[in-house]
Amino acid sequence: MAPFPSPTPTWHDNTYPSLSPTRPELSAKGKTVLITGGGTGIGAETARFFARAGASRIALLGRREQPLIDTKASIESEHPGVDVFTASTDVTKKTEVDDAFARFAGDGKIHVVVSNAAITGPLESVRDVDPDAFLNGVQSNLKGALYVAQAFLRYAGEDAAAIDVNSSAAHLNFAAGFASYSVAKWAQYRLWSSLGFANPQVRVYSIQPGVVDTDMNKAAGGVKAVGFEDHVSLPASFNVWLASPEARFLKGKYLWVNWDVDELKARAKEIEEGTEFDLGLVGWPWGAPKFEFKLTADAERQWS
Repeated sequence: MAPFPSPTPTWHDNTYPSLSPTRPELSAKGKTVLITGGGTGIGAETARFFARAGASRIALLGRREQPLIDTKASIESEHPGVDVFTASTDVTKKTEVDDAFARFAGDGKIHVVVSNAAITGPLESVRDVDPDAFLNGVQSNLKGALYVAQAFLRYAGEDAAAIDVNSSAAHLNFAAGFASYSVAKWAQYRLWSSLGFANPQVRVYSIQPGVVDTDMNKAAGGVKAVGFEDHVSLPASFNVWLASPEARFLKGKYLWVNWDVDELKARAKEIEEGTEFDLGLVGWPWGAPKFEFKLTADAERQWS
C-alpha cells in the first residue's frame, strides 16, 4: 500500500522495467550529462544509470574528491567507453561552478543537468532556530541551484533537460524542524520553474526523489523515522527516463518518482494540457481565460 496519496494506482519503491536504461526509447547515446552531488547516493547512482543508457560523457561534481574518484572508477570499469569527468566543487561558490562547467563542456554542449547537491540546514523549528542558521540553510541551497542553472544555460544543447532533485518538503510539512529546508526547496522549485518559463527550449522537471537512505537523510533522522524506504535505483532510473523523449509531456511538472510512468503516459495529453502536478494555488485558474503578460517598451527598459 502506498504511504502517500498517489495519482497512479501503482506505487513503486524500486526501479522496474519501464525505467530500464537498456530500453532503446531511453537511450542517452551521444549525450553529455552533468550531475551535482555526484559522488554518493542518488547522484552517483544516477550517473551509473546514465552510463548504462549509453551517455558518452558524464560529469560528477561534489565537494569531496574521493567519492567522486571512487564513483568514476566504478563507472569506467563497468562501462569503458564512457568518459567520466570529476571536479571537486562547492556549488555555493559561483567561480567553482563556472570553472567546472567550462572545463567539462569546452566547446561542446551539455544535454542533461541533474541539480542534486543540497544540505538539510538546521533542524529546529521556526520558534527555536537561530535566524542566521535558518537563512544560511535557505541561501546555501538556493545559491547552489542558481549557479548551476546559470552555468547550464550557457552550455545547454538542443532539447536539453534539467532535473531539479527537490523534496516533498516543498509542499508538505513533515516536522517542525524542516522549516529552513522546506523554504529552500520551495524556492529552488520556483527558480527552476522560472528558468523553464524563460527558456522554453529547455525541459525542466522537479522531482521528489523518494525516501532513500542517503547520508543527508540519515542526518535528518533516516528511513527509520518514516518507517519505509525507497531503493536508490528508483530516482536514478526515473531521472534517465525524464531525460528521454517519452517524458516530454511532463515538461515543467513536479513529480514523485514513486508514480508509475506507464500510467502517467496513458494520461499524457490530459496532464500536459492541465495544471496537475504544478505547485501553485489549488484550483487556479477556476476557468478563467488564459492571458499573456507583456511589458511595454518603457517597462522593459526599467526592468532590464
